[in-house]
Amino acid sequence: MELRHLRYFVAVAETESLSLAAKVKLHTSQPSLSRQIRDLEEEIGARLLTRGARGIELTPAGRVFLDHARAVLSQVETASEAARRIAHPAKPCFVMGFLTGHEVTWMPEALRMLHDELPNVDVMISSQYSPVLAEGLSKGRIDAAVLRREKGVPGLAFRLLVKEPLMVVLPRDHHLAAREAIRPRDLVGETFVSVSDTAPVLRAVIDDYLKRSGINITPAHEADHLAMGMSLIASTRGLGLLPAYAQNFLPRSVTSRPLQGDTPTVDLVLGYNRANQSPVLKLLLSRLDELVARVSLRPAS
Repeated sequence: MELRHLRYFVAVAETESLSLAAKVKLHTSQPSLSRQIRDLEEEIGARLLTRGARGIELTPAGRVFLDHARAVLSQVETASEAARRIAHPAKPCFVMGFLTGHEVTWMPEALRMLHDELPNVDVMISSQYSPVLAEGLSKGRIDAAVLRREKGVPGLAFRLLVKEPLMVVLPRDHHLAAREAIRPRDLVGETFVSVSDTAPVLRAVIDDYLKRSGINITPAHEADHLAMGMSLIASTRGLGLLPAYAQNFLPRSVTSRPLQGDTPTVDLVLGYNRANQSPVLKLLLSRLDELVARVSLRPAS
């Protein structure tokens, strides 16, 4: 008895038709199928099928044999799938996060590097606020992330990618836009747009810079994300301090100018969980200097 005999018998039993089973399920001729069923019945020594008024019907022996035939075929499929998994394991998955807005700069080179070295790895992308990325790293949902140096998240390690200088972002026709660089005291009296607690590290850097510069400014607005900050600056004719990467997303009505003097910077880092033993992560960390070099050579957007 061969597995094909069982498959042929089950197909006929389920369709209740030799012709339908042969044409639709088995893609063979009806005479050939009939011959296979006769061979099976002869080997078993019992009649399994009979032709009735409504088509092919199971005999009592056939009904018993059908249950066992289905069980055997199911076990064979399970064994085959298990063997396939061992022979061809699923692609490993590596989840990489990016602080929203930094995908433009860092994602293309990171993906190119990983795919060049590990073509069989599926890389999943997560774009979030920095605190959300840090939480994902801590809980094992993300393997590595380009983010800020978040505090108060146990188990994380950070590697510096770049120190981003802060720029003054303001309307293109703002009176301060005529200057090549803007002094800290020039910010006094202007409508100031700051960032909210969705970016606590950046907020702390901005507040510390204003304090060191001897400037007391109460923000008129707080932006949750970059697009909101641009919109507020354009609509209120205000200004704000944002990292240099924001220049990649300036609308036509908004421009940027450097700060004069001691320019504040905010760290952009690669974060990961120290307990993560992913070989993909180890590769990424070993090639981090190369990644930074690749990004630095990319043409400005």
